[in-house]
Amino acid sequence: MSSKQQLVLSIIDFLNTSIKDGTVKQDDVEALEIASQCIGEAFDVDPTDAAQRTRLSVKPATLPTIFDVFLKTRAKMDTPATPAAAAATPSASTLKVPTAEDKTAAESFKAKGNSHMSTRNYEEAIAAYGKAIELDPTNPVYYSNRAAAHSSTNNHTDAILDAESAIEVEPTFVKAYHRLGHAHYSLSDYSAAAAAFRRGLELDPSNASLKSGLQNAESRVVDEDASTTADAPPAAPSGGGGLAEMLRGLGSGALAPGAPPGGGPDLASLMNNPMMMQMAQQMMSNGGLERMMSNPALANMMGRVQSGGGMPSMDELLSDPGLREMASQLGAGAGAGAGGAGRS
Repeated sequence: MSSKQQLVLSIIDFLNTSIKDGTVKQDDVEALEIASQCIGEAFDVDPTDAAQRTRLSVKPATLPTIFDVFLKTRAKMDTPATPAAAAATPSASTLKVPTAEDKTAAESFKAKGNSHMSTRNYEEAIAAYGKAIELDPTNPVYYSNRAAAHSSTNNHTDAILDAESAIEVEPTFVKAYHRLGHAHYSLSDYSAAAAAFRRGLELDPSNASLKSGLQNAESRVVDEDASTTADAPPAAPSGGGGLAEMLRGLGSGALAPGAPPGGGPDLASLMNNPMMMQMAQQMMSNGGLERMMSNPALANMMGRVQSGGGMPSMDELLSDPGLREMASQLGAGAGAGAGGAGRS
């Protein structure tokens, strides 16, 4: 459930931020606070738990920035409505063909952008690279540089768009894949980051930066998978074999105080076992109890007990063909109730 819990934490953080920054009217604050608490409880997410927050946080990304990436990516699939939009989002059929003067001026703006980057004036750098793109939208370097500037301001959503634009202009421009992977990684989308680094390595297998980025991204993907597996509930038994193993495990334990000898299971543990309780309920509802009571093996076992022979041991129960068949019936009845019909 880890990815769902990440989403839930992001939603709760968004609601809390909306309360604090005045986005929500005061009359609605109490309702939102209650909603946040209910959502957290439903998905077992506690935003005040520091350890859980560290595990689930997607910072520096936020729910609005992630949603913004989706909206802008979807917008890229549409035909640009204005020349300015066409320059910002390149397409092979709509790119402006720059003149020699345009290219010279664009290089001048790129140089200004590089200068602003060196002094950490990132907004000025973004503006300068934007001017270069308007003049020459066929040069992937300008998009790639602006992607780096966006990432420097933690605006990784726009960095992704610019990196993708650079790749669209020139699919063999390796640096753009690194920019794209870095932006996805910063937004905690490690699978997308790994995919971007891999695409770059296909073009430049010896690129150390791409190799390092891929290794880091893949390690985080593995961590997420391990966390999801750890959060998964244990599988329920699905037949007579699983039931036999459960009974054998119960039978091998110490006898309950006052229990008769003979290697029988701890009945207190048996009745307190959730799986056994579930099986009993399902047997009563699907006729399994009647079938078991009519089994000759059960009658023989009860006759043995009544004549003073004591309860059979668990190994003896499971080695007797008749009793094993009874256990199989019990398990099959429970399995049918738990798993539902096998045909649709």
